[in-house]
Amino acid sequence: MSSPVVSRIFIGLLVSLLSACAMGPDYERPEVPVPAAFEPAPEPGESIANLAWWELFHDEELTALIETALRNNQELAIALARIEEARAALGFVRADQFPNVNGTAGAGRGNSVAAVPGEVGNTFVLAADLNFEVDLWGKLRRSTEAARAELLATVEARNVVTITLISDVASVYLLLLDLDNRVEIARETVETRRQSLGIIQARFDKGVVPLLDVNQAEIELADAEAELAALQRENEKAENLLSVLLGQNPRPILRTRGNQEKLLPPEIPAGLPSELLERRPDIRQASQELAAQTARIGVAEALRFPSLGLTGSLGLASDDLDDFISSDNEVWGISANLLGPIFDAGRNKARVEAEQARTEQLLNQYQLTVIRAFQEVEDALVDIRTYHTEALARERQVIAARSAAELSRARYNGGVTSYLEVLESERSLFRAGLLASSTRRQQIVSVVVLYKALGGGWVPEEAVNQAGSYIDAMLPES
Repeated sequence: MSSPVVSRIFIGLLVSLLSACAMGPDYERPEVPVPAAFEPAPEPGESIANLAWWELFHDEELTALIETALRNNQELAIALARIEEARAALGFVRADQFPNVNGTAGAGRGNSVAAVPGEVGNTFVLAADLNFEVDLWGKLRRSTEAARAELLATVEARNVVTITLISDVASVYLLLLDLDNRVEIARETVETRRQSLGIIQARFDKGVVPLLDVNQAEIELADAEAELAALQRENEKAENLLSVLLGQNPRPILRTRGNQEKLLPPEIPAGLPSELLERRPDIRQASQELAAQTARIGVAEALRFPSLGLTGSLGLASDDLDDFISSDNEVWGISANLLGPIFDAGRNKARVEAEQARTEQLLNQYQLTVIRAFQEVEDALVDIRTYHTEALARERQVIAARSAAELSRARYNGGVTSYLEVLESERSLFRAGLLASSTRRQQIVSVVVLYKALGGGWVPEEAVNQAGSYIDAMLPES
């Protein structure tokens, strides 16, 4: 049989082997029941996961802080490095599907290869060696499939870090505004109570009021001073936390003072299409991790069957350099090796069972991630609704408490009531003011939490074209 015929038969056999089906199950994304409230909308709108939703609060300092965090945050940089690592790992695994060709060049002198024993001779070699494992059962393809899914999972993991980072920066910033407001309330209360103590002390010195009134005034002043110190401590710690999120050493944070009341939550859409939850990066990450693990079942199953390796070499070998490049000096060789398990005491079978068990774990983890996603959205909607009602009630409470404090002070100055009534009314006003500020902040934060729960948030239709895309622009191409 001629050499060209042998080559054609060999190539045809190789192509047919490479087209063999891969072993193991093909990945299909699991179906998870979707609550009625999240049924797909008839006309899905612009995706909100990539929109700069925080610009809707119209706070330039908040926008600048988020942009700084996206540039400098170390956790985000770590997640990006993991993407690069996974991309390199994919290239490494994928290379196993292709032939490996190495070049050899050498020269030697001795009597070990001489034609006549004891005679010293030269040896010159120039050759190329080829090694190739034929992917009979799809082991290499499944390995590449798993590595590709792992790469996509790292991209989604970075998206998780990005969304979490944005929501954390916004939440801590809103906490700072709240603490600023509460510090101001506490500072005004301290000043008011210090003035009251001075007046009561003067009245006591004249014998108008008993020592009990002085002591009670001192107690309330000390309480307000302690509350002020505690709030200032929380304020500075919040600045330190936000500095870390920005990838910087602790420092004072620029913010729009007195801007909390202006940060009205954006309008919340009436419908919640399921596409928003499907865009949650943690769900997509869990899906890709499950896909990678499913492919590993095929790798494990392929190891139970024989593997076919092909090797070949082509080059020149001679003992004389003068006529080295000549057809008479050509050397070549080709071989095939079939290696398969005969007895392994059930090792390969156990490997398949282990991969199947790991896949079952990730399947349940995926389903749990989806269920928790629905829970987080529902919880955020409950928070938005109830905090809105609570904030209105707290505002009414502040108005009533302020009026009661003014009336009590007037009654006390007129000698109609005791100082105990004044203390109680002023104490109620102080607490009501602090609670109103905290509730207002929680109302706005609940909007941020809903953004995170939906895997991006939302934006009113009229603002879609104005909002920029920060997240996708910073992600590397897949």
